[in-house]
Amino acid sequence: MREISISTLTLSWSHLLLFASISLHFVLGISGDSNSSSTGAKAESHTSSSKTGTKVILVLLGFGAVAGVSFFLYKLWQKKKRDEQYARLLKLFEEDDELEVELGLRESEADVVVIGSGIGGLCCGALLARYDQDVVVLESHDHPGGAAHSFEIKGYKFDSGPSLFSGLQSRGPQANPLAQVLDALGESLPCKKYDSWMVYLPEGDFLSRIGPTDFFKDLEKYAGPSAVQEWEKLLGAILPLSTAAMALPPLSIRGDLGVLSTAAARYAPSLIKSFIKMGPKGALGATKLLRPFSEIFDSLELKDPFIRNWIDLLAFLLAGVKSDGILSAEMIYMFAEWYKPGCTLEYPIDGSGAVVEALVRGLEKFGGRLSLKSHVENIVIEDGKAVGVKLKNGQFIRARKAVVSNASMWDTLKLLPPGALPDSYVKGVNTTPQCESFMHLHLGFDAEGIADDLEIHHIVVNDWDRGVDADQNVVLISVPSVLSPNLAPPGKHVLHAYCPGTEPFSLWEGLDRRSAEYKNLKSQRSEVMWRAVERALGPGFKREKCEVSLVGTPLTHQRFLRRNRGTYGPAIEAGKGTFPGHSTPIPQLLCCGDSTFPGIGVPAVAASGAIVANSLVPVSKHSQLLDAIGL
Repeated sequence: MREISISTLTLSWSHLLLFASISLHFVLGISGDSNSSSTGAKAESHTSSSKTGTKVILVLLGFGAVAGVSFFLYKLWQKKKRDEQYARLLKLFEEDDELEVELGLRESEADVVVIGSGIGGLCCGALLARYDQDVVVLESHDHPGGAAHSFEIKGYKFDSGPSLFSGLQSRGPQANPLAQVLDALGESLPCKKYDSWMVYLPEGDFLSRIGPTDFFKDLEKYAGPSAVQEWEKLLGAILPLSTAAMALPPLSIRGDLGVLSTAAARYAPSLIKSFIKMGPKGALGATKLLRPFSEIFDSLELKDPFIRNWIDLLAFLLAGVKSDGILSAEMIYMFAEWYKPGCTLEYPIDGSGAVVEALVRGLEKFGGRLSLKSHVENIVIEDGKAVGVKLKNGQFIRARKAVVSNASMWDTLKLLPPGALPDSYVKGVNTTPQCESFMHLHLGFDAEGIADDLEIHHIVVNDWDRGVDADQNVVLISVPSVLSPNLAPPGKHVLHAYCPGTEPFSLWEGLDRRSAEYKNLKSQRSEVMWRAVERALGPGFKREKCEVSLVGTPLTHQRFLRRNRGTYGPAIEAGKGTFPGHSTPIPQLLCCGDSTFPGIGVPAVAASGAIVANSLVPVSKHSQLLDAIGL
């Protein structure tokens, strides 16, 4: 409608100016003709005074006519505008659109309001839409996806977060939680499969392959026969436990007593069968699934330093803590994905952004809404319950059933009014240890001189003795254009290197991002990533060849992802604490994402979003969904 109004305005004033021009030409034409006649008839000069008077009258009449017509056209244009405005409002009434929201007279409404469009928030929102709930997902950024969003510069499409995926195309009860959500939404995710990545360790550089046998060759060469024996012993002990660890499909779990129907009773026969298959010793070992993984390999008396370091590295990449802090269930699930026969890794053809796009498609396909650039200022509490949110622009969005926060526990706390939560709960949140933040390096460069057989992933460990959680010690590198050339212009590569959750926020706190001090610190702290990239890509790579070069810091992480202190998430160690559940002391306020069970990582946050969605619908609907996708 606004475009029509603008064009009508332009047309009306065009007609007005044209008419004025014609009128003036007509008047001046009469004046010119009269002047010529008087020049040619000098003998009649005694009549010039009367003729001059006539000319003045005619000019005044012409201007008067122009003014009158202009006023008439202006009034006509005003009436046209009023008619268009009336027609627009009438259309809103007839189509039952949010007229009052547009006019600012009242709030919008939804059954469930989800704050944040990270993987957890999108899984939650999309499943709620699949359950026929009216849901709106609010995202402060102009791109959905949270830490998993992608962005494009000069034709290079960059991942901002996760790039190491597995099980995205798996199906069935033991599938990746994200794959189960996509299956429920009827969304597919085309992927390229691969089975190796390059590692650069103090012991040497080698191509590491997943699967039950290939890794043994690397172990024998770089760690020795004892490491091979211990690795065999470890796999023999934990792979049978994977049956128990994966016995309950993540999509069957909910946060209330309905779980007895959707999970316990539904899968009791398969659980019993799994425990019988494991035998008494295996069944006893299954009790350790919720204990630190280090307890399992300590019980196996594994001593080889390479094996222990490698396990610490895998645990840290998976959950941001070492093997003494990660749940055994998480590690065993990962081992089942990476070290069973026929296993592969997967990378979405269109990058990690394709995961986000698939979830958004699922959300909107079932009637859910995604609202970008919608910054939530606070969660509104009435009579002790969460009843909606207020946006930065002043709009209030009412939640008829629940508000779900996909923000971190610390950022959710900031959205609540003082006194809304018990002091003990607030203290618990504020004293929860945090993982550190990230350093990022995004590069777009010419592929000339780079090896044709370049691997997609590279892991650099500088010093085992410092620990994999030490700052500036571990660098991950992803070159997704190796498998998906469409992510970069022809003949180019796109690269993302990062220090994963090890960059101290305290080094950056309080710095002005425009200051020379900040720029110098960026240069210093990014050097470890530049050196890792040069090591991985070889002599054919030159820094000056980069067409795009971006360095991200903890302040970047904090600013763009709205993460408290730019954190990777809670550093909750198994055996010393547990990740919070999804409910809060405030009725109708729930949480999902990496601040809730089961924790950090794509599979974990997808599971948390699904658990919250399941908890907000009746058991009957939940069971119908499980039936529909064959779980």
